[in-house]
Parts: sequence; structure tokens; C-alpha cells
Amino acid sequence: MIHYLFNAYIGKNMIEGGLTKVENEGQMGEDFAKEFNVEPSQMKLAGYFEAIGSLFLLASFLGKSFTRIGSLMISSVLGVAIFKHLKAGHGYEGSKNALKFFSLSLLSFIETFKKK
Repeated sequence: MIHYLFNAYIGKNMIEGGLTKVENEGQMGEDFAKEFNVEPSQMKLAGYFEAIGSLFLLASFLGKSFTRIGSLMISSVLGVAIFKHLKAGHGYEGSKNALKFFSLSLLSFIETFKKK
């Protein structure tokens, strides 16, 4: 039960960021593209990946496969985000949130391989 709540926490927090990237409108989209040297279409793709991965984590009560797919999708997006933050010179403080959710997602993925 706790594992599902853990996945729901990750999914809830990540879906908001994914949908923001998908909307990609106005000042946030331009600033993001300039700061991280990312095309708007790439940002939208990352947003879709993040949002869909979040939905898989929210549906993780249906089976381990949902957790694995969702964790891999979110971890791939967050891995690139961590790299981009570090490359942009933001250091640990700039990438702290991405590092936190990357770690949580990775723990969730690893948990699916434990025997009960």
C-alpha cells in the first residue's frame, strides 16, 4: 500500500511539470529554450513523456509493469534535466528538485524487483 502512495506522490508532482512543458506558451517557453538550449518541440516531447510516465505511476496499482514503464519514462526526462541544469551552471541548487524525483523514481523502479 505504501508503495502505491509513494508512486502517487511522484506521479502527482511530476504531472504538473509535464503539463507545463506541454503547454510551452509565453515567457516560460522562451526562457526555458534560451536557458537550456532546447527547442520548443523537444520541450513538448519531454513534457508528454513526463506526463505519460506520471500517469503510469498513478496507475501503478494495476501492476509492476506500470511502475516500471512510468519510472523509466520519468527517469529519462529527469536525467536529461539534471544534465541540462548542471551544464547551464545551476549546480546542485538548480538541479535539486530533478535529483530528488529522479532518485524517488529510481527507488520505485528498484522496488518492483523485490520478492514479496
